[in-house]
Amino acid sequence: MPRKPRMYLPGVPAHLVQRGNNRGACFFGDDDYRYYLERLGEGLRRFGIALHAYALMTNHVHLLVTPRDSEGPSRLMQHIGRHYVLYVNRSYRRTGTLWEGRHKASLVQADDYLLACMRYIELNPVTAGMVAKPDLYRWSSYRANACGESDRLLTSHGIYLGLATSTTDRQAAYRQLFCSPLSTEAVQQIRNSLDYNHPLGNDRFRREVERMLGRKVGMRRCGRPAPSTDAPK
Repeated sequence: MPRKPRMYLPGVPAHLVQRGNNRGACFFGDDDYRYYLERLGEGLRRFGIALHAYALMTNHVHLLVTPRDSEGPSRLMQHIGRHYVLYVNRSYRRTGTLWEGRHKASLVQADDYLLACMRYIELNPVTAGMVAKPDLYRWSSYRANACGESDRLLTSHGIYLGLATSTTDRQAAYRQLFCSPLSTEAVQQIRNSLDYNHPLGNDRFRREVERMLGRKVGMRRCGRPAPSTDAPK
């Protein structure tokens, strides 16, 4: 079965997910998370990529990025993966595959979906039952985006900056978004887009992506997330 082609575009946000092999653990201690973030920072600088949100889970990683060029995200994941696998194998005297094949990805329509995608990523530890609130999890971008904790890896997207004019008000507005859960529909759209390598956005966004890529993408309309109080599954 042929591999699905990657579809990255300069200046267009992308949601990247890398999972542990057979959904096994890829982080085993605090030093592992720190080492991954160090290599992530190297890759962001080297390949000209802006990072807006992330969550390092026990057995997978979420990144929301905007690349400078179409090759950046793939090179970033290769860079991190190569160094991190060597580190884990040396540290734990192991061999074999750590990651589950290639990473998954979807382009994200910034206007309607970027904030929903950030919430999805930063709520992952809560959804997984690891913590009761996102600010209790150390290995995500939530405390930086919502509470002003220093994180040199992050670059604020214009949509996030547009929440308010002042930093304090912006963080408060972002925290307010987390007072209600993402709708089940929105969560499923994000997951489907990753699973099938489809753009996360409306028909207009999909057509624009197709025009820029010069080929058809996706199978159906994603639609705009409908507001709901339904908890994500």
